[in-house]
Amino acid sequence: MIDKVVVENINVPGCTSRVNKIKYSAMKEALLAVLSIDISGITQKEMLVLIQPHLPQDLFPEGAKSSWWMKTVQLDLEAKGVIKRNNSKPLTWYRL
Repeated sequence: MIDKVVVENINVPGCTSRVNKIKYSAMKEALLAVLSIDISGITQKEMLVLIQPHLPQDLFPEGAKSSWWMKTVQLDLEAKGVIKRNNSKPLTWYRL
């Protein structure tokens, strides 16, 4: 059985899902590596480009499914207060 982790969604309070713990952990590590504490933040498009070199190829071959996993982890980390979204156009995120 694959280990799962419970994730939250900042946009749907109280709603949780269970996802693959290994992929979640790898994406979380990659995302936190590229997000800085600079409150100007980075866009979602920048995040997707910047995380690619940090992703294990055995889990995300050639970046497969990385956008879905990045968004899932980003929403979960926002819900848990680890990262924050700026109300800007385009939206940007930074690490707390």
